[in-house]
Amino acid sequence: MEDTSPLRVVVIGGGTGLSAVLEGLKHAAPAVDITAIVTVTDDGGSSGRLRREFDVLPPGDIRNCMVALSEDSSLLSRLFQYRFQSGRGLKGHSFGNLFLTALTQIMGDFPDAVKASSEVLKIAGHIYPSTTSNVAIEATLANGARVVGETRISRSRQRIKRIHLIPRKVRPLGAALSAIAEADAITLGPGSLFTSVIPNLLVEGIPSAISRSAAVKAYFVNLMWQPGETMNFRASDHVRAIHQHAGRKILDYVVVNIRPIPLAVKKRYARQAALPVENDVDAIYQMGLKVMAGKLAHHTGKVRHDPGATAAVVVKLAREGRRRKNGQP
Repeated sequence: MEDTSPLRVVVIGGGTGLSAVLEGLKHAAPAVDITAIVTVTDDGGSSGRLRREFDVLPPGDIRNCMVALSEDSSLLSRLFQYRFQSGRGLKGHSFGNLFLTALTQIMGDFPDAVKASSEVLKIAGHIYPSTTSNVAIEATLANGARVVGETRISRSRQRIKRIHLIPRKVRPLGAALSAIAEADAITLGPGSLFTSVIPNLLVEGIPSAISRSAAVKAYFVNLMWQPGETMNFRASDHVRAIHQHAGRKILDYVVVNIRPIPLAVKKRYARQAALPVENDVDAIYQMGLKVMAGKLAHHTGKVRHDPGATAAVVVKLAREGRRRKNGQP
């Protein structure tokens, strides 16, 4: 009997990259059941201030995911994204961050606050922090120096050798592990490799859960170098970093962009020491992985993954995962 239940997709990451994937996937619901697992290491801007003042998890990336999945993309989502331009103590804060922080104080639990906020926005999916522990990230650089904090790490100009969580051992949410176990497709990225994607893989139990899952697992390679994190990184360097930090091979596919980036845009990025990521597909094949290519890039001032095109690849991967789970070719 054909399985007609919704395809189950788990997307893992943080920042604007994860929001773009969710924005595209939202339009596939309810045929696709969406779960986002989001990093909670942000220590800058409004999120960082709220962490320090209220000892809460950083709400910014979670807020962006909720807005991306919101059914009402107009007034409510605009309200959650509204950032105060003035006001003592308010300037720089977004309303959504304050709302999540207040709800956490009232309910006493950040995941419960996220769930309640998601109901207010009528989001098309589920959002879980990768851990409820108050964590920071520490990077060991190529010169041996150690840097603590997402903001400082992203500003570093030394190559990053490895990152760790502080504290080292933290637990994930049971609901996140269940979603991974039941998924048809699990995707990582796009997003900042060392500060948005990999921190999720340092949470105890998440890499092993991904490895055990029957889902198709894929990494969406970033389009451009990120100064301070991935200068001179080729696609295969991204994959090696993911497997190194996960402590095992967890990927089946590497998804790369083949839409050319206009010369004028590349020149503008080059002035910021950022070039397009080289798709060294032969090296990826030699790692025993498959490559899926698509016209994924678009640019409106900044080069970003196109939400619709990226979501279409995710759905394609989920269909393959469903067939695999059902023993179909």
